[in-house]
Amino acid sequence: MEKTIKKGFVFDVKRYATDDGPGIRTTVFFKGCPLRCSWCHNPEGQNPKPELMYKRTRCKGSGECLNSCPKNAVSKDAEHISIDRKLCNSCGKCALACPSEALVLVGRAASADDLLKEIEKDVTFYDESGGGVTFSGGEPLMQPDFLEALLEGCKERGIHTALDTCGYGSSETVDRIKDKVDLFLYDIKTMDDRTHRKYTGVSNRLIIQNFKRLAENGSNISVRFPIIPGINDDAENIKRTGELALSHGVKQVCLLPYHRAGIEKYRSLDKTYKLGDIQSPSDEKMQLIKEKLITLGLDVRIGGG
Repeated sequence: MEKTIKKGFVFDVKRYATDDGPGIRTTVFFKGCPLRCSWCHNPEGQNPKPELMYKRTRCKGSGECLNSCPKNAVSKDAEHISIDRKLCNSCGKCALACPSEALVLVGRAASADDLLKEIEKDVTFYDESGGGVTFSGGEPLMQPDFLEALLEGCKERGIHTALDTCGYGSSETVDRIKDKVDLFLYDIKTMDDRTHRKYTGVSNRLIIQNFKRLAENGSNISVRFPIIPGINDDAENIKRTGELALSHGVKQVCLLPYHRAGIEKYRSLDKTYKLGDIQSPSDEKMQLIKEKLITLGLDVRIGGG
């Protein structure tokens, strides 16, 4: 029986990544996420469909895009162009016409076979560094067939796999892929359900349930704990997060300090960034959180990797 070619949507493939798991890695960013984290630095990964980004600093004002849009969704004032998001169907014709690449269509369909060929190009680097492939997003669990096909393809090729996940997926999906992932980079954002709903749009119950499911399975898990000042950096949340990991035999915790690097992306997508003037936590604050978690018996590091 002929094998069905699995296809999915991605918005980026980053080679030679060093912050998405051990060694040198290729990170594949899946498009689509069920969460809407207020601090998300990849807002272009939230919508499962392709989206048009307008990078203002690149725009030379040529006007080539205006006549290329079949929906008349692109207009221009004295300085910049504007996109009517209600009219735009993300066909990408304006992006193709733009000589300065100020307009970019983010998101593309890809087959698992084609992506695996791209991934295989760097096998030598994986082998020498103890690296591999990381599937990130967005949220890969939203595309289970595509994800499973990629994981199985990597297994067949002896390539180490990591899954960077928010954990928000069905138990059936988790069960399908849990034994095909070498390392789970598992986000725990806050233990308080009300806070989680307020800042991500969903409850944390399913996320914690799936974390326990994977831990009980004996999966290799590293907790990724984003530190967002004034939202989840209080002593109680830090303690509860550490205790959740330890109580299920997980000792690896990676602290990710909040940063504002993605703000311009929101503007490029005509979206509102919700955290306003919150600044990155100080090095001293990050060190204090690290020390608190270490005293619980955890192996803690600051930053990716």
